[in-house]
Amino acid sequence: MVKIRDIELGEFPLLLAPMEDVSDPPFRALCKQHGADLMYTEFISSEGLIRDAIKSRQKLDIFDYEKPIGIQIFGGDEEAMALSAKIVDATQPDLLDINFGCPVKKVVCKGAGAGVLKDIDLMVRLTKACIKSTSLPVTVKTRLGWDDSTINIMEVAERLQDIGIEALSIHGRTRSQMYKGEADWKFIAEVKNNPRIHIPIFGNGDIDTPEKALEYKNRYGVDGIMIGRAAIGYPWIFNEVKHFMATGEHLPAPSIAQRVQAAKHHLEMSVRWKGEKLGIAEMKRHYTNYFKGISHFKEYRGKLVTSFDLNEIRDLLSYVAEHEDEFVFA
Repeated sequence: MVKIRDIELGEFPLLLAPMEDVSDPPFRALCKQHGADLMYTEFISSEGLIRDAIKSRQKLDIFDYEKPIGIQIFGGDEEAMALSAKIVDATQPDLLDINFGCPVKKVVCKGAGAGVLKDIDLMVRLTKACIKSTSLPVTVKTRLGWDDSTINIMEVAERLQDIGIEALSIHGRTRSQMYKGEADWKFIAEVKNNPRIHIPIFGNGDIDTPEKALEYKNRYGVDGIMIGRAAIGYPWIFNEVKHFMATGEHLPAPSIAQRVQAAKHHLEMSVRWKGEKLGIAEMKRHYTNYFKGISHFKEYRGKLVTSFDLNEIRDLLSYVAEHEDEFVFA
């Protein structure tokens, strides 16, 4: 049984990665329904929380049906991170996660996210500030290092464990790779197999099929797997991975009607959560995956990703469901 303090996650948990403008409550609800064991909010700026920025505060909203859930924060200032940890503590998630992995320039330039990979001493101080300011278990998500010449994940893992983090998620790329190339899990395995390490180690990067999930579980020996981009528009991946690991067989792929039902539910939740304009806009990245691999769908996909008329989108989705026989999987 994998545990983070007293949070029981099962024998081999599947985690939903925190993704900016993706891992919102509507998306998390679908992933939970389809088998995610632990989820995280979109990352939240510590500076934004302290300034009471509306967008940052809204990301703190979590719901009982999502549990266990972690709130993830980022920042490069010890005092701001400590104050943010106290704010997060008051919202009573199951854990607090710190992002030391986001490679996006606007985050890195502020000395946050993956920018902290250049300064392990700072990473330790920021983490310690959070641990001292919350009663919650503190976990960290990070990358292998800044670039190929500075892969320092072993030192990072030991030092962060020594000051009290209770789990570590590792994306198998450096910051300089961004999301390109292949994730290198051998460094994740080295951390997991280090006899000094006793906290759960979760691997992240390139898991997009049940076969790969099982292969990486067996090859690298991690305690669980974090899935990110492969879940966008395809929340079924969690249960598909679990079923394959348990039986060696594939669950039937979701039918077109099931895909439409999920997309419609997601759309309605998104609009309620973010308002019509933003809710529609942020759904567009999901449609491609909801209807991936369906022939004769190009025209409908084009309309879904260009229309800002809610009723038109609803009608399009209803038409696809009602005329399911017109579409086939390529």
